[in-house]
Amino acid sequence: MTLEPKRYAGGCLCGALRYEAIGEPIGSGHCYCIDCRRASGSGFVPFMGFKAEAVRFTGEALEFRSKAANGGDAVRNRCGKCMSLVFGGELGKTDSFTLYAGSLDDPSAFHPTFAIFAEGHSAWAIIPPGFKVFPRMPP
Repeated sequence: MTLEPKRYAGGCLCGALRYEAIGEPIGSGHCYCIDCRRASGSGFVPFMGFKAEAVRFTGEALEFRSKAANGGDAVRNRCGKCMSLVFGGELGKTDSFTLYAGSLDDPSAFHPTFAIFAEGHSAWAIIPPGFKVFPRMPP
């Protein structure tokens, strides 16, 4: 008996930008960095990381670049129609993508275990008990 790999599907508010990821995520957590807070308009961004070869996108993504904490570029992608924030990473160039958990069709599939860039997070953006907490980006 062969078990089918886990599938994660999601997309933007209007449905024009969609994704499907196959297999288990590399990791799932919350990012509390200032860039994620400002990009999302929230206290953190819930995300799931996947190897690039595990994710397939359909629809038009509008890319936005900003300087990342490591000095490189952070690339966030929104739907070109409804402007929903959907995923991070550069199509065709990065080896992994971060799918923003709020865009999942089935939010119960998200099981975060850690917090990154927790140093200086807003007091009202509670870090769940039991999370492994990293003040900045983990090694």
